[in-house]
Amino acid sequence: MEIIPNNSNKNYEGLLSRISETYKQGFQRAVAAVNTNMVTTYWKIGQYIVEFEQGGQVKAEYGKALLENLSKDLSSLHGKGFSRSNLNYMRLFYQRYPICEELPHKLNWTHFCELVKIDNPLERSFYEKQTIIENWSTTDLIRQKKASLFLRLAASKNKEGILKLSKQGNIIQQPIDLIRNPCVLEFLKIPEPYQFSETELETRLIDHLQEFLLEMGKGFAFIGRQYRITLGNRNHYVDLVFYHRILKCFVLIDLKKEEVGYEDVGQMNMYLGYFENEENTEGDNPPIGIVLAKEKDDLLVKYAMHNISSQLFINKYQLYLPDKEELRREIEKQLKIEK
Repeated sequence: MEIIPNNSNKNYEGLLSRISETYKQGFQRAVAAVNTNMVTTYWKIGQYIVEFEQGGQVKAEYGKALLENLSKDLSSLHGKGFSRSNLNYMRLFYQRYPICEELPHKLNWTHFCELVKIDNPLERSFYEKQTIIENWSTTDLIRQKKASLFLRLAASKNKEGILKLSKQGNIIQQPIDLIRNPCVLEFLKIPEPYQFSETELETRLIDHLQEFLLEMGKGFAFIGRQYRITLGNRNHYVDLVFYHRILKCFVLIDLKKEEVGYEDVGQMNMYLGYFENEENTEGDNPPIGIVLAKEKDDLLVKYAMHNISSQLFINKYQLYLPDKEELRREIEKQLKIEK
């Protein structure tokens, strides 16, 4: 093997880096092109099936077995990829997205298989936009659907807010956009009835940090747990500290296993003051504080937060998946009232 002279190492490393980057970009474009072509192909197959059914070219008794027959014959001709289930998704894909030119090509086929299962067009549109915004994998999308993210966000909004959420997704522009009420922590798999300490809750969240960050939303970077601050020769500890790269600020989280108290609000306000004055650097915005509690008394919280920073939020968490139908009824009620 020929040895490259020392004075050529820098030029060689530059060459290696350029070739490697060019290859990665080319490979990514090739994968994207294949994905786009496959999605378009499946849409076209769905179109053929629907138009064949609508054209009356099949007798009723045969129509019931159309997908089974297609699956058998296409699998014989082309191999895998033509199960009855997959053909049904292609058929539904065309019905949900009738205009091929408007397909969001950043999504792959497995994303679309999950999206077409959603009957409500507002809900489906939200998950489509949010998958693109937060670069969700199919597994992430499934989790957020199960956790009723759209319903939780929409339940606290008026008609205009619900429609905006559907058309744009949940875009983080201000601190309030971080709040998901309630915050669902079903991934911790803590059974009910349960007994656990705040330390155990914190530890479980760290052990499931990826799922927790998915629940919190895009933009969070983990800084540390039990973050120590010293005031008047006394140490205080913030349970969880993050930095939000979109809002450009620290996000402090204090965990409470029971109902939040007025003293918890005062403590978080102290943390916010400390971080703004001692931890912030040039370009940082004021920190955000979130007290994450199992229960909260709205009236107590209202008075406890009187004249306190608008950067402080009291948010509830729950250890089980929300009641989707109850949330859906609340949203439908709001849409009817606005109408």
